Amino acid sequence: MTSSRDREGADPRRWKALTVCLVAGFMTLLDVSIVNVALPSIRTGLDAPQSALQWVVSGYALTFGLVLVPAGRFGDMHGRRDAFVFGVVLFTVASAAAGLAQNPALLVIARLVQGVAGGVINPQVSGLIQQLFRGAERGRAFGMLGTVIGVSTAIGPLLGGMLINLGGDTDGWRLVFYVNVPIGILAVVLAYRYIRPPVGERRPRENMDPVGVLLLATGVVLVLLPLVEGQEWSAAAKWPALLAGLAVLAAFTAWERRYGRHHQPVVDLSLFRRRSYALGALLGALYFAGFTAIFFILTLYLQNGLGYSALEAGLATTPFAAGSAVTALFGGRIVTRLGRPLVVAGLVTVAVSLAVTALAVELVPGTHVAWATALPLLLAGLGSGLVISPNQTLTLSEVPIPRAGAAGGVLQTGQRIGAAVGIAAIGSVFFSEVASSHGDYATAFRHSLLVTIAFVLVALAVAVIDVITSRRAARP
Repeated sequence: MTSSRDREGADPRRWKALTVCLVAGFMTLLDVSIVNVALPSIRTGLDAPQSALQWVVSGYALTFGLVLVPAGRFGDMHGRRDAFVFGVVLFTVASAAAGLAQNPALLVIARLVQGVAGGVINPQVSGLIQQLFRGAERGRAFGMLGTVIGVSTAIGPLLGGMLINLGGDTDGWRLVFYVNVPIGILAVVLAYRYIRPPVGERRPRENMDPVGVLLLATGVVLVLLPLVEGQEWSAAAKWPALLAGLAVLAAFTAWERRYGRHHQPVVDLSLFRRRSYALGALLGALYFAGFTAIFFILTLYLQNGLGYSALEAGLATTPFAAGSAVTALFGGRIVTRLGRPLVVAGLVTVAVSLAVTALAVELVPGTHVAWATALPLLLAGLGSGLVISPNQTLTLSEVPIPRAGAAGGVLQTGQRIGAAVGIAAIGSVFFSEVASSHGDYATAFRHSLLVTIAFVLVALAVAVIDVITSRRAARP
């Protein structure tokens, strides 16, 4: 009688299953950035006000970050494949609804549902990698996931520009959403074929910790909402919401400690007593604060400051995507041998390359700036590929598999909050510099890039601390 597992205990379909997961993950992460270049087309096609356009972008990020942890916990309890398929179906339906939207309100609702679906899918992907792979293979799998994260973030503006050129200024934005539909249908069919639940798996009966879920959701909303709203909220409105969010998250932590004495909480706080997880999660949040904002300010500089088209601005980001794709795969293969020093090397490369990018903009501030920044952005991408996937591999390396989904959800929630903090802080510097310098976008880009570098350097300090403490712990 043939088992579904091979002689070494590994699922023979694991690489095909991983491909299905990565395709779905790429689809959801792409929608974080691809919509940015579609906003002018949406404004023209639907006569949408600025407030609606803001929610098309921020609503997705908000609901995405909101459900990551509870969705990861649900997958741990009830099966990651079924949770994954549900998320893909919901994302596909919401994408079709967004493409069909006839007014801004319907589009915003569809984007909110898309965000929920994306938040359901992504913790299942990291949980399934933990479940399906071991040792060096797990590093390779996370390397492929790192490639997906880096490429999807960087290539979104390029793909969006191509689709808008294809569909026209009025309705080209609809193709940005329709492209997800056939991909989603294919992913559902292949998921049932290649992703199998673990043989003989018995999950203990647990509840979802509803009080913890409610407190976490409230805290995340109060923290993320003023950040993703960016320029729409005044400082007087932002700070009370942020402080209230931090207070609710403190209450959530207290509740989880108490609840965890006798039950399994939605977030296992004991994970943060593991140095690899605690420092890795902090490093990921800090790096995403700088990394995600690069494309935000670069696109604004090229399109608003230099008059680049959506397609041309997208092409300018491709060197970073190409570099990240190459080294993420390589980094995933060697991270189990080199450990956190590999991440340190990647962060140093990113920081130096971004400093060279700022210098290139100062030396060539005109319309040829995309050529001047191509090489330093390529080098920054090469460094980024040695950060994202190796850090994810190391951060989750000591997490018990039954908690992999929730742990991955916490990690990704930190990344989403970090990205929102980075875009809010770096975007604020960018817009204030544009206003004070009467439209000098080159200066605004350079100064905001310095803030980006600062986030990367703080992440580097965390990585160095991890290297030092791990070496001390390894001594007799």
